[in-house]
Amino acid sequence: MTQNMETNILLKYLEKVAQVRSEIANSLAVMAHSLEKAEIESKKKSGKLELERDIEDIQKNSTNLREGLFRLLVLGDMKRGKSTFLNALLGENLLPSDVNPCTALLTVLRYGAEKKVTVYFNDHTSPETIDFKEFKHRYTIDPAEAKRLEQNQQLAFPNVDYALVEYPLPLLEKGIEIIDSPGLNDTEARNKLSLSYINNCHAILFVLRATQPCTLAERRYLENYIKDRGLTVFFLINAWDQIKESLIDPEDSEELAEANTKLDRVFKANLNEYCQVDGDNLYEERVFPVSSLNALRKRIKNPDASLEDTGFPKFIQSLNTFLTQERAIAELRQSRIIAQQTANRVKEAVQRRIPLLEQGVTELKEKINSVEPEFTLLNEIRNDFQQEIRDIRDSKSRTISNSFRDFILKLGDTFETDFMRYQPDINFLDFLSSGKRERFEKELAAAFEQYINDKLTEWSRGAEKEMESAFAQLSDIALSYGKNYNKITDTITEKLTGNKIPYVTGVRPEDNAPGWAKWAAGIFSLARGNLAGVALAGAGFDWKNIMLNFITVLGVGGIITAITGIALGPIGFALLGLGIGVLQADQARKELVKVAKKELVKHLPKVAQEQAPKVDEAIQECFITYEKEITERMNDDINSRKAELDNLIERKQSVEINQTAEISRLQELENTVSSEANKIESIYNNLLASYS
Repeated sequence: MTQNMETNILLKYLEKVAQVRSEIANSLAVMAHSLEKAEIESKKKSGKLELERDIEDIQKNSTNLREGLFRLLVLGDMKRGKSTFLNALLGENLLPSDVNPCTALLTVLRYGAEKKVTVYFNDHTSPETIDFKEFKHRYTIDPAEAKRLEQNQQLAFPNVDYALVEYPLPLLEKGIEIIDSPGLNDTEARNKLSLSYINNCHAILFVLRATQPCTLAERRYLENYIKDRGLTVFFLINAWDQIKESLIDPEDSEELAEANTKLDRVFKANLNEYCQVDGDNLYEERVFPVSSLNALRKRIKNPDASLEDTGFPKFIQSLNTFLTQERAIAELRQSRIIAQQTANRVKEAVQRRIPLLEQGVTELKEKINSVEPEFTLLNEIRNDFQQEIRDIRDSKSRTISNSFRDFILKLGDTFETDFMRYQPDINFLDFLSSGKRERFEKELAAAFEQYINDKLTEWSRGAEKEMESAFAQLSDIALSYGKNYNKITDTITEKLTGNKIPYVTGVRPEDNAPGWAKWAAGIFSLARGNLAGVALAGAGFDWKNIMLNFITVLGVGGIITAITGIALGPIGFALLGLGIGVLQADQARKELVKVAKKELVKHLPKVAQEQAPKVDEAIQECFITYEKEITERMNDDINSRKAELDNLIERKQSVEINQTAEISRLQELENTVSSEANKIESIYNNLLASYS
C-alpha cells in the first residue's frame, strides 16, 4: 500500500469528522438562535423561560466544534530528526532539517491559504512576519551552540514566545495542528514551556533515534513529564534503516535480523511502561520504527511512492484510529449530551408553562408557594455539596502539603546516591582557578536545579494521583446529588402542573444528570484533549494546569532559589578548603556530595516550613475554583426556576396573554429544539456506525 493511500484514508476520515463537527455545530447554533429569539419574545408575552445558561453552553460547544483541531505535540531530544519526520509526514520539506542546525524555538504548524511564518514575542514586541528562508536562517542553531546554551541554562531566543507556520497542506487543512518543540536539552526553562503544552494536546509524538536508544535525557524526560499522566504517546524510533548501515556485512539478512531483534528488545524494555492503558499493553499500537529521511526523499520525488519499508503506513493507520475514532467520538459525545440536556430543559420549561397559562394569578401564587419546600431542598443540596467540596479540599490540601514537607525533609536520605549523576562534567581542579570557578559554580547550580526539578516532579506524580482520587470522588458525589436534585425538580413540576414530564434519556445514568452535575462530574471534560483526571475545560477549569503552574513555575523556582541560595556558597568554601591533594576526580566528587548533603540537610527544615504552605495554597486554589463554578451553576439553575415562575406572574398581572398563540409558540420552540437534538443524535449514531 502506498503512503498516498494511507494518507488519503487519514484525510478521508479527518474530512468525515470535520463534516460531522460542522453539522453538529450548525444544529447547536440553530438551537441557540431559536432559544435566544424565543426568550426575547417570551419577555413580551408570558415571561422568559430563563434559559441563558443553556444558551451559553450550547453556543460555547458550537464554537468549540467549529474551531476544533486535533493538536499533536512533537517531543524529542536534539538531532533525533523531529523536523525530518514532520516534513515526511506533511509530504513537503517545510521545516529546517539540515544535517547540522537544530530548530531552536517552539513552532506551531497550522493551515493557512498562503505560506506564512509569524514570530510572536514575549516582550511586548509586535509579531513579525517573515519568509521561510529567513525563518530557517535566523532561528536554527548549531548543536555545539545548543550545548553551550544548555550548560549556561540559557534559551536560544529568550524574547521569542513561538513561531506560527501557516501552510496550505491537506493534512493541516483537515483539522490537524502540530506543535514542534525544540530539543529536550534546550534548557529546563524550555522543557517547562513544552510541558505546558502537554495537557492541551490530543497526542504526543515522541521521536527517538535507533542509533542512540533511550539516552539518559530521554529516560529522565519520560520519567518526569510523561509517566503516569494519562497521556497518549506515539513513539517514533527514527533512522531505523541505519542499523543495516552499521553492520559489518549489511547484506547479511541473519545478522540484520539479530540486530533488529536486539534493538527492539532495548526499546521495549525502556518504553513498555509508557504504553500501558487501563491494564492493557498498547506497545504495538504506540511504538513505530520509521525511516523519516527515506520517506521524505521518496515523497518529494513521488507523492504516490510506496513507503512500506519506512514504517510510516502502520503509524498513520494507528494515528488515524486514535484521532478520528477514539478522540472524535469522545468529543462529539459531549455535544450530543449537551444537545440532549438542552432539549430536556426546554421540554420541561414548556410543559410546565402551558398548564400554568390557564390559571389565574391567585391560584398560580398558591401553587408557587406550595413548592417553596422543594426550593429549600434544592438549596440544601447545594449547601451540602459545597460542604463536601470543602471537606475534601481541606483533607487533600493537608495531605498533599504534609507529603511535600516530608518529601523535602527526606531529600537528604538519598542525596548521596541521587546527586552523583547530576554532578557537573568538569575537572574539579578547575575550581581552584578563579578564571574557571565561575563556570564551575554555574554548572553546579544547574545540576542542583535539574536534581531538584526531577525530585519535585517525582513528588508531583503522587500529588496528582491524590488530586485525581479527590475529583473522582467528587464526580461520584455530584452524580448522587444530581439524582436527588432531579427528583425534587420533578416534584416541583408535578405539583405545579399535575403531570410528570417524560424526558429523552441517555444510555448512561450520568447522561440524565442536571447540567451542573455533569460539569461537576467532568463529563464535559474532553474539549481540550485531556484524558487524564477531571479537566473541566468547557468552563475554563483545569486543576492540572493550576497545579502545573505552581509546580513547574512558582514552586520549582522558589524551592531551587531557597536550596541553592543557602547551600551552594558554603559548598564552594568547603571545596576551597579541601586542598589540591584531595581534588582528584573520584575523591573530589565524593567530597562534593558529602559537603553538599551537609549543607542541604542543615537548611531543609526551613525550606519545608516556608514552601509547604505554598503547596497547601495551590491545592486549595484548585478546589476553590471548582467550588465557585459549581456554586454559580447551581445558583443559576435554582434562581432561573424561581424567576421563570415569577416572570409568568408578572406578565399575567400586567397584560392579557393570548393563550392559544402562546401555546402554539412554545410548542414550536420545543419541537424545533427537539428536532435539532434528534438530528445531532442521528449524526452521532451514523458516525459510530461508519466505524463498525
